[in-house]
Amino acid sequence: MAMFGLIGRARALPGRRDDLVSVLADGAEPMPGCLSYVVAEDPSDPDGVWVTEVWEDQAAHRASLQLPSVQERIQRGRPLIVDFDQFHETRPVAGVPGAAR
Repeated sequence: MAMFGLIGRARALPGRRDDLVSVLADGAEPMPGCLSYVVAEDPSDPDGVWVTEVWEDQAAHRASLQLPSVQERIQRGRPLIVDFDQFHETRPVAGVPGAAR
């Protein structure tokens, strides 16, 4: 079974990046099937935030979107986001437990 990854960059409302990071960082709690969830500030954009996720598979990611805690974060975060200007699906093959070529 192939792992599933997402890498996305959101742009927060001007001056609201810290608020968005706070909401997204709440997602660092354990979620079934989530192997890695990293929230990072974009050093070249004062409003940019990168989120990198690794999941056991795409089904685990889809299931996470139905969790009440995730739904609540989506509701809190959405008003802070101007846009998602980059979004990429990946197939992790190394660097996380269980990844093997």
